[in-house]
Order: sequence, then structure tokens, then C-alpha cells
Amino acid sequence: MDNSLLKDHPTYDYEKTALDAGFSCVCGIDEAGRGPLAGPVFAAAVVLPLDCEIEGLNDSKKLAEKKREMLFDIIMEKAISYSVASASEKEIDEINILNATFLAMRRAYDGLSVKPDKALIDGNKEPGLSCAQETVVKGDAKSMSIAAASILAKVSRDRYMLEMAKLYPEYQFEKHKGYGTKLHYEMIREHGVSDIHRLTFLKKMH
Repeated sequence: MDNSLLKDHPTYDYEKTALDAGFSCVCGIDEAGRGPLAGPVFAAAVVLPLDCEIEGLNDSKKLAEKKREMLFDIIMEKAISYSVASASEKEIDEINILNATFLAMRRAYDGLSVKPDKALIDGNKEPGLSCAQETVVKGDAKSMSIAAASILAKVSRDRYMLEMAKLYPEYQFEKHKGYGTKLHYEMIREHGVSDIHRLTFLKKMH
């Protein structure tokens, strides 16, 4: 097979390398919602059985919403352990988005029923877990565990924002999930800020 076709598809290579190095259990961790102006940042941690086949699993940003929703259920069914956690918009304002993201990641890791001794983290910064950590830039396109975590985090956050859309219909969160779209900025100008807006993200608004 032409290996170039597999270039953008996650594999278990990182997990296998960790296990070959003597680690006994590896999880993948990713976040969703660092950029939006409203709502919490979510993170997920996932332990998959090695070589578990999940067809179509990839970086959540590359998948259609319907496909993510379908994979969400499959991942939860096949995972050895999974955990989804968040850090609130208040925590984001208090400790900044990077630290809040790390807090959500630590909460997700702590919520696993199985305790991995190695974590693969999407990105280039370690969140300060109580186990060995390895950062993987664009990890959600390279590691199956991180790709699975990216989907659980993204779908969980999207579902949360759809619930918030019912509580705060004037902001039309169902259309932008809290991201800084033109429509969202217009709604903020018209209605002011809500209880779930990140105030530190809105300082530049006139």
C-alpha cells in the first residue's frame, strides 16, 4: 500500500512505542473549546485496547458532525476507560485559558477508572499530570488514543453548548457553539454578555 495515503491517519505507533519502553497503560488526552468566547473548555482522556479498529477515526476537526456523533458512541463502547471533564468560563477568566485547559486535562485523567502510567497529550505543552507525559503536535491526526479523546471532548462540548442555546436563545449558540463568529459578536453587542461568556476574551470588544 502507498504509505502516503496513510499520512493523515492516526495509528497506534505512539502507544506501541510507549508500551515497548515498559509502560503498562497508555491514554490519549485532547481538549476542545480553547478558542470560543463562551462556555467551558472541555478535555477527554481515553484508553483504547491496542489495535482496536474504529473505522473513520480521525482528528475531530476533519470530521462532519454526524460522523463525530456516531464515533462518540463507538469510542465509549470500545474504550477500556474514558473520562470527559471541563474547566468553567469562570476558571478560564481566573487562571487563563492555557491553565484552565490543563486543569480540564488533569480532571479528565483523574476521572479514568484505569490509571495509565503514560499519557499522550495533543499539543506541545505538558498539563502536569501525575504520570509520564509525552506531547504530540497535531496528535489528534497521529495517535488513535488522542484522536478518540478529541472526538469525546468536541462532541461533549458541542452538546453542552446546544443546551446553553436553550437557556440563552438570544445568542444563537446552536449556530456557532460560542466561537467568535460575526453573528456571535452581533448578538453580544445587541444583548450584552451572558453568565457563560469568558470576560477575558471580550476585553478587545468595543
